[in-house]
Amino acid sequence: MIAFVGSVFSPYYAWARRRNGDAGARPEAHCALNLSLYRRPEGRTTYERLWAMTERGEQQLQRNDRQLQIGPSRLAWSADGGLHIDVDEWTAPWPQRLRGRIHLQPQAQPGQAFALDTAGRHHWQPIAPRARIALDFDAPQLRWQGDAYLDANHGTRPLERDFASWQWSRSALPGHGSRVHYEVQTLDGAERALALDIDADGRIQPRPLPPRHALPGTTWGLARSSRAEQAPELIATLESGPFYSRSLLRDPADGSLAMHESLSLQRFSQPWVQALLPFRMPRRAR
Repeated sequence: MIAFVGSVFSPYYAWARRRNGDAGARPEAHCALNLSLYRRPEGRTTYERLWAMTERGEQQLQRNDRQLQIGPSRLAWSADGGLHIDVDEWTAPWPQRLRGRIHLQPQAQPGQAFALDTAGRHHWQPIAPRARIALDFDAPQLRWQGDAYLDANHGTRPLERDFASWQWSRSALPGHGSRVHYEVQTLDGAERALALDIDADGRIQPRPLPPRHALPGTTWGLARSSRAEQAPELIATLESGPFYSRSLLRDPADGSLAMHESLSLQRFSQPWVQALLPFRMPRRAR
């Protein structure tokens, strides 16, 4: 799940910037709650998916330091330090209701952000590298608990103005720690990379950057790679689009699982890609 204020992958936001310039396109006018639910039926190797990402206008945004409401969905910090999320969305392109509650309880909060570029325009922060989650939905009927992860990105310029691509992954370590690799390529060809181990108390330890391993290309021909001591096993491609993929990897050394993302901003900027996105990202301005 991703909550956007200024949806960085929105074609409507990109069109508004082209019409009005960056200063004339308000991020608050392009908000969305993106939710993906995955299920692998017994006996199958592929995953089924429910996806929602309806963009909302500024009139449907309410926020303060404790809560964020986008349309009918709401995220709010509770007195016990947990994050309560009330979801009320519709899937696209085939409409199906997604409605229920998620509770995320952080285990440790490092409180440190990292600049992704030399100019300091873009930052990433691991808010809760390890957390517990409980999901209770009535549409569809789902109830489960498990481990979770919470982070945030923020920036002062559109991503495609400064980055060509990035690769990101997070895996759970024994002893309730997390490992994160974040590698970005800027438009001038420079590369910046983070390799971090974060323990159960939230202490962050930089580590040497492991070797890069190419992963199989997606059905859209999107290049993706991962950092690991040994070449990881690709378990599943959960999202495959013209500019973005989300994958599930397994480390052959210890069997740990990693969530992995590949993003091409050069692909995202292409007019043919922008024309396809409204089928998956409808807009309800009011």
